[in-house]
Amino acid sequence: MFSDLLPRRALAGRIAALMSAFGFSAAASPAEPLPSKQDKGAVKKLNIDGQPADANSFITPLIVYNGVIYIAGVGAHSHDKTEFPMDIENHTKHVMESVKRLVETGGGGMDSILQLTVFLAKIDDYDGMNKVFKTYFPHGGPARTTVAVAALPGNSLVEINCTAAVTSK
Repeated sequence: MFSDLLPRRALAGRIAALMSAFGFSAAASPAEPLPSKQDKGAVKKLNIDGQPADANSFITPLIVYNGVIYIAGVGAHSHDKTEFPMDIENHTKHVMESVKRLVETGGGGMDSILQLTVFLAKIDDYDGMNKVFKTYFPHGGPARTTVAVAALPGNSLVEINCTAAVTSK
Protein backbone atom coordinates (compact mmCIF):
# COMPACT_ATOMS: atom_id res chain seq x y z
CA MET A 1 0.00 0.00 0.00
CA PHE A 2 2.71 2.49 0.98
CA SER A 3 4.83 1.48 -2.03
CA ASP A 4 2.07 2.81 -4.26
CA LEU A 5 2.15 6.20 -2.53
CA LEU A 6 5.89 6.84 -2.17
CA PRO A 7 8.97 5.51 -3.88
CA ARG A 8 11.43 3.88 -1.44
CA ARG A 9 13.92 6.74 -1.52
CA ALA A 10 11.30 9.33 -0.78
CA LEU A 11 9.95 7.23 2.07
CA ALA A 12 13.46 6.77 3.54
CA GLY A 13 14.09 10.50 3.25
CA ARG A 14 10.87 11.34 5.05
CA ILE A 15 11.55 8.80 7.82
CA ALA A 16 15.06 10.24 8.29
CA ALA A 17 13.64 13.76 8.45
CA LEU A 18 11.03 12.66 10.96
CA MET A 19 13.66 10.91 13.10
CA SER A 20 15.86 13.98 12.94
CA ALA A 21 12.99 16.16 14.09
CA PHE A 22 12.64 13.97 17.17
CA GLY A 23 16.38 14.07 17.92
CA PHE A 24 17.29 10.70 16.47
CA SER A 25 19.84 12.00 13.99
CA ALA A 26 22.55 9.65 15.33
CA ALA A 27 20.40 6.71 14.26
CA ALA A 28 20.37 7.99 10.70
CA SER A 29 24.18 8.24 10.60
CA PRO A 30 25.78 6.04 13.28
CA ALA A 31 29.26 6.12 11.70
CA GLU A 32 29.77 9.83 12.34
CA PRO A 33 29.90 11.23 15.86
CA LEU A 34 27.89 14.36 16.33
CA PRO A 35 29.90 17.47 17.19
CA SER A 36 28.96 19.20 20.39
CA LYS A 37 27.09 22.45 20.03
CA GLN A 38 30.07 24.24 21.52
CA ASP A 39 32.52 22.81 18.93
CA LYS A 40 30.23 23.06 15.92
CA GLY A 41 31.75 25.61 13.57
CA ALA A 42 33.99 27.05 16.28
CA VAL A 43 37.36 28.33 15.14
CA LYS A 44 39.91 27.71 17.90
CA LYS A 45 42.85 30.10 17.72
CA LEU A 46 45.55 28.85 20.07
CA ASN A 47 49.09 29.67 21.10
CA ILE A 48 51.86 27.07 21.25
CA ASP A 49 50.75 26.06 24.77
CA GLY A 50 47.17 25.38 23.66
CA GLN A 51 45.78 28.47 25.37
CA PRO A 52 43.57 30.96 23.50
CA ALA A 53 45.77 33.12 21.30
CA ASP A 54 46.21 36.79 22.09
CA ALA A 55 43.44 38.66 20.26
CA ASN A 56 45.94 41.40 19.36
CA SER A 57 48.47 38.96 17.90
CA PHE A 58 49.35 39.53 14.28
CA ILE A 59 49.85 35.81 13.58
CA THR A 60 48.13 32.88 15.28
CA PRO A 61 50.49 29.90 15.47
CA LEU A 62 47.74 27.25 15.65
CA ILE A 63 44.16 27.15 14.43
CA VAL A 64 41.83 24.16 14.81
CA TYR A 65 38.65 24.15 12.76
CA ASN A 66 36.30 21.40 11.67
CA GLY A 67 38.73 18.58 12.47
CA VAL A 68 41.70 20.22 10.75
CA ILE A 69 44.81 21.72 12.38
CA TYR A 70 46.45 24.67 10.63
CA ILE A 71 50.01 25.55 11.68
CA ALA A 72 51.46 28.92 10.68
CA GLY A 73 55.03 29.10 9.40
CA VAL A 74 57.49 28.02 12.10
CA GLY A 75 61.12 29.13 11.90
CA ALA A 76 64.05 27.90 13.96
CA HIS A 77 63.69 30.77 16.43
CA SER A 78 59.88 31.13 16.40
CA HIS A 79 59.33 29.35 19.72
CA ASP A 80 62.90 28.57 20.76
CA LYS A 81 64.96 31.60 21.70
CA THR A 82 68.03 29.60 22.77
CA GLU A 83 71.29 29.86 20.89
CA PHE A 84 72.29 26.93 18.69
CA PRO A 85 74.60 26.43 15.70
CA MET A 86 73.69 28.03 12.38
CA ASP A 87 73.51 24.83 10.32
CA ILE A 88 70.57 23.31 8.49
CA GLU A 89 70.44 20.15 10.59
CA ASN A 90 70.06 22.06 13.88
CA HIS A 91 67.58 24.51 12.39
CA THR A 92 65.47 21.70 10.88
CA LYS A 93 65.45 19.80 14.17
CA HIS A 94 64.28 22.88 16.12
CA VAL A 95 61.59 23.64 13.54
CA MET A 96 60.34 20.05 13.44
CA GLU A 97 60.18 19.90 17.24
CA SER A 98 58.03 23.06 17.21
CA VAL A 99 55.81 21.66 14.45
CA LYS A 100 55.43 18.42 16.43
CA ARG A 101 54.49 20.30 19.58
CA LEU A 102 51.93 22.46 17.76
CA VAL A 103 50.32 19.51 15.96
CA GLU A 104 50.06 17.57 19.24
CA THR A 105 48.64 20.64 20.99
CA GLY A 106 45.97 20.80 18.27
CA GLY A 107 44.98 17.17 18.80
CA GLY A 108 47.00 15.40 16.11
CA GLY A 109 50.28 13.59 15.72
CA MET A 110 53.11 13.51 13.22
CA ASP A 111 51.33 10.75 11.27
CA SER A 112 48.24 12.96 11.00
CA ILE A 113 50.07 15.71 9.07
CA LEU A 114 48.40 15.88 5.68
CA GLN A 115 50.39 18.57 3.89
CA LEU A 116 53.56 20.43 4.68
CA THR A 117 55.44 23.27 2.97
CA VAL A 118 59.16 23.76 3.59
CA PHE A 119 60.82 27.10 2.88
CA LEU A 120 64.63 27.05 2.65
CA ALA A 121 66.88 30.11 2.73
CA LYS A 122 69.26 28.21 0.39
CA ILE A 123 68.32 25.34 -1.92
CA ASP A 124 71.78 23.91 -1.22
CA ASP A 125 70.41 22.97 2.24
CA TYR A 126 67.84 20.58 0.72
CA ASP A 127 69.77 17.37 1.46
CA GLY A 128 70.62 18.40 5.05
CA MET A 129 67.00 19.34 5.74
CA ASN A 130 65.75 16.10 4.19
CA LYS A 131 68.13 14.02 6.32
CA VAL A 132 66.55 15.39 9.53
CA PHE A 133 63.02 15.57 8.09
CA LYS A 134 62.94 11.83 7.35
CA THR A 135 63.58 10.97 11.00
CA TYR A 136 60.23 12.54 11.98
CA PHE A 137 58.22 10.39 9.53
CA PRO A 138 59.32 6.75 9.90
CA HIS A 139 55.97 5.55 8.48
CA GLY A 140 56.14 7.79 5.39
CA GLY A 141 55.76 11.53 5.16
CA PRO A 142 52.92 13.83 4.22
CA ALA A 143 52.39 15.55 0.90
CA ARG A 144 55.21 18.10 0.82
CA THR A 145 56.42 21.05 -1.20
CA THR A 146 59.90 22.49 -0.73
CA VAL A 147 60.92 25.87 -2.14
CA ALA A 148 63.92 28.15 -1.76
CA VAL A 149 63.24 31.78 -0.87
CA ALA A 150 65.42 34.91 -0.77
CA ALA A 151 65.42 35.11 3.04
CA LEU A 152 63.51 34.01 6.14
CA PRO A 153 62.70 36.00 9.29
CA GLY A 154 64.83 35.64 12.41
CA ASN A 155 67.91 34.33 10.57
CA SER A 156 66.21 30.96 10.21
CA LEU A 157 67.55 28.65 7.53
CA VAL A 158 64.23 26.79 7.28
CA GLU A 159 60.55 27.55 7.91
CA ILE A 160 57.69 25.06 7.78
CA ASN A 161 53.90 25.37 7.78
CA CYS A 162 51.48 22.49 7.68
CA THR A 163 47.96 21.16 7.81
CA ALA A 164 47.06 18.11 9.91
CA ALA A 165 43.99 16.12 10.89
CA VAL A 166 42.67 16.09 14.44
CA THR A 167 42.97 12.50 15.65
CA SER A 168 42.19 12.92 19.35
CA LYS A 169 40.15 15.27 21.51
